[in-house]
Formats: sequence, structure tokens, C-alpha cells
Amino acid sequence: MKRLLVPMTLFVILSSVMWSNRVNIVVWALPKILNITNPILSVGSSDWQEGPKERDKNDSRPNIIIILADDLGFNDVSLYNGGASDGSLMTPNIDSIAKDGVLFENGYAANAMCAQSRASIMTGRYSTRFGFEFTPIFPIALTVFQWMDDIQDPELKLEISKELVPMGKDLFDAGMPTEEITIAEILKDAGYYTAHIGKWHLGDSRGQLDIYHPNDQGFDDSLILANGLYLPENHPDVVNAKFNHGVDKMVWASSQFSASFNKSLEFTPESYLTDYYTDEAIKVIEKNKNRPFFLYLGHWAVHNPLQALKSDFDLFADHHMNHNMQVYSGMIEALDRSVGRIIDSLEEYNLTDNTLIILTSDNGGAGYIELPDINKPYRGWKLTHFEGGIHIPFMAKWPNKINPGTKFNLPIHHTDIFSTIAAAANATIPNDRKIDGVDLIPFITGVNASIPHETLFWKQGHNQTVLHNGWKLIRTTTPDQKWLFNLNEDPTERINLASSELEKLSLLEGLLNEHESEQAPSLWPSVLNAPILIDKAGNTGENYKKGDEYIYWPN
Repeated sequence: MKRLLVPMTLFVILSSVMWSNRVNIVVWALPKILNITNPILSVGSSDWQEGPKERDKNDSRPNIIIILADDLGFNDVSLYNGGASDGSLMTPNIDSIAKDGVLFENGYAANAMCAQSRASIMTGRYSTRFGFEFTPIFPIALTVFQWMDDIQDPELKLEISKELVPMGKDLFDAGMPTEEITIAEILKDAGYYTAHIGKWHLGDSRGQLDIYHPNDQGFDDSLILANGLYLPENHPDVVNAKFNHGVDKMVWASSQFSASFNKSLEFTPESYLTDYYTDEAIKVIEKNKNRPFFLYLGHWAVHNPLQALKSDFDLFADHHMNHNMQVYSGMIEALDRSVGRIIDSLEEYNLTDNTLIILTSDNGGAGYIELPDINKPYRGWKLTHFEGGIHIPFMAKWPNKINPGTKFNLPIHHTDIFSTIAAAANATIPNDRKIDGVDLIPFITGVNASIPHETLFWKQGHNQTVLHNGWKLIRTTTPDQKWLFNLNEDPTERINLASSELEKLSLLEGLLNEHESEQAPSLWPSVLNAPILIDKAGNTGENYKKGDEYIYWPN
């Protein structure tokens, strides 16, 4: 027995140490496991289809480009708010789209989360109309998030439906219903060449589940974001910024540097991801300059993990930024350079005047990257329906139709992209379903003097929001809270009128209830509820003080 005492004691101690460090062990082990289970080819290529040698002079339909940034905050675009609030970060190429076209001063994301906004952009519909309400999260992340909360024991605790965790694999494999008709499908039917580059996020496109792949949703060619690194973590040309919380740790641990073309095996991109996508976008333009094309460029930038080229990082060395802001600024520099190169490519092939470019972000900037000013002057972050989460950069350029320097201050919405593009291309919109978006061109040009939307809605589980004629109600049951704002007088949502404007509150609640009755049941349940502070960036559990306003985000 005495012989066993020492090894048993050592086993208990080792087990205890391993359990207390279980998060770090998983984070350390996961990349190594992925390299074995999901090996990345060292070589790979894209073979974009090529159009005719000469353009049909009788075909005057415009080329169409959507440039969708990821988690780009309102204050990240210098034309909106001066460049990171102090003029240190400028985006001249992004700004030029609005200066040469239209600046939407009240552009709204379809949701405060990536996937749902992308579903609405593709379909012109609230994603809740077809049950695409929650974001699938891979199973190991749910476990690690719970472990982190157990270890840190914050006052605002993460909530996980443990009985649903075993369903995680099935939930992660879910996607946007294939019965939905995408803008790519109707453009392809109208004779357009259709190309997708970058993030998709409408269903896992790997393995056997290729029914959700862009190639099966109307895109002739697709170069898809297969994993989440901009460059390998230890690449000599990259500078990284990391954060000590679950979201960032899991992104780093579960990400590889890879792409896939038309359902190919994953391969290593040729350069820093933002530049690589841009190189490929220019190839699409060059090869298809003689026929109408639709290019959907879904940049990963500026989503975490924060990684900048060292050359871009060094541009901000004299700006007295902290390290994280300097990395982030470098990422935006690369994004702005991408926009400039695409504009130059259109100019090179004499395509500028008859190309409609729409640039926006899928939602507001994320609080978990710990940069407090990215959505300034608005409150809130990605994952919340406060203005910081849904009031986003939004602009368009089409010299043949839109006068330069146009400013449009009425609320417009991601769903409008579908209808605007369809009308521009003279493509047929399906008439067997509700389309929530409208063609914006008549409103921009003054042909239609009415307003595009009297009412807009947002919904994700127990978080429900309505904007009606300048009044906005945010309603949640977790916590049980209502915020009512008069955005006409209080655009930054400082004064909650829910207890004093009871008649207006009743009106907006009625609109919410009516809208809710029209939505489909969610296709899968929410597994996770995460606390999000409204007015503080960073780790909610560590930063929360009694009296801080917060919501819970259901995945």
C-alpha cells in the first residue's frame, strides 16, 4: 500500500493541476490536433472563369461589387467620425466611395452578429423569417467558455444550456435553408457571372455538407475563408495582438491559415489574407471585364484574431497608440488599401462609370477587442442592438446613376442591398415570399420622395428591437429591461424614456409583437447566453460594476 501512496499522491496532484489549467491545456492542444485532423495543403490555386474577349455593346447592365467588412466600427471610417476620433487613422479609399457616390448616414446592419446579417444581405429578408436566428458554435468552445467562467467566477456569469451541448456538432453544421433565394442566384439567372471571395458564414462548407456552399447558392466560383488566421501566428511579417478571454483564446486556438476554391481541399494562401483576397478580386475583374459580373468580397478584416502586416503596423509607430490599437490600425490600413486597389482596377479597364460598388460592415465593432472608441459616438458593441452594434458604415458608388457627394440621412438596411442590386441588374425578384428590402436608387436620386422604411426590426431570442419614425425600443427578458430612445433628439441613446413615454412605448411594443407573429420558429435553439456590457469594452466578467447596464446575448 505504501508503494502506491506516492504515485497515487502524484496522480492526484497532477490531475488537480491539469484540471485547474484545463483551459490553457485545451487552447495549447487544439491547434496541434487541428494540424493532424485538418492538414493544409502547401499549394493551391484559383481558376476563375473568364468572360468573352469583347463586350457586347448592347449590354449596358452594370457590374456589381459588394465589399463587406467584418466587425468594422462606425468610428473606423474617417469620413464618419474623423479617423479613430483623433484623426490618427484615415481611410481615404473607403471614404472615396462615398465622396464619389452616396454616404448613408443612417445605415443599419440586419443584426448585431455576423451570420444573420449576411443571410439578410444575400436574401433581402429578415433572417428570422426563415428561422436563421442563432449562430452555431462548435462544441469545444461551449465547454471552454464554461470552464473559463467557472475559474473566473464573475458576478455576471455566462449561461450555457448544458443539456443542449451534446447537440453542438449538429448545431455547428446547420446553415441557411437552401430554399432561400440569394442575390447571386437571381443574378446568375439574369446572365451575370457571379464570384464570391472570403467569409461566407451561412453554413459549414466542409466535408459532406456542401449544400450550404456558395457554389450551391448561386456563385459560379468561390474562394472561401476556410479558417481564421491572416498569416501564421509566427510568420516574420505579422504582428499579433491577443486578449485574455474566451472569445479571443478560442479564435486563436481553432484557427488555421487556409483557403478553399470551389470545394477544393484547404490550401495555404499566397499572402496576408486581406491582400490575398484583393489580389484574387482583381483577377476576377480582369478576367470578366467584358461581361456583367457580380463580385461579393467578404473580407475577414477586421475580425479577431488581430493580426497586421508589420509594414502596416509600423506606419502608426509615431501615433502614440497602444499595441492593440496599432495592430488594429494596421488591419484597417490593409482594408483601405484593398478598396483602393479594386477602384484602380476598375479604372484600368474603363469599368468605373458603370460599376455599382456597395461597401458596408456586417455589424458594429466588437467590445471584446478592448478598444473603447471604435463605435464612437455610439453606445454598445457587436452582439447588442444599441447603435454601436447595428449603426454601421454604409456607402455606395455608381457614377452612371449616383451624383458624387450625395448624403442620405434616412434609415436604410442590409436587406436593401438585395433589392437595389436586383433592380440595377434588371433581375427578377421572387414573388412567392416577403422581401423586406427596397431599391434605394430612386430614393437617393430623388425620384421617390418618400422614406425607404418607416419601421425596422431586429431580433435574436429574448433581444428584440424596433426603430419607428426615429423612436427606438430595445426589449429584453434577460435581464428584464426596456430602453426607449428618441433618436431624433438623442442619437447616442443616453436618455431612457421607457418609464415616461408610456404611449410611445405601447405603440412600439405593439409593432414588435406584430412583427414577431410573422417570423418563423428558430431552426435550432440557442445554447449560450453571454453577458455584454453596454458602455465598457473588454471582459464583461472582470469589468462589471454594480449599476452598469448590460444585456445577455443568445448565440
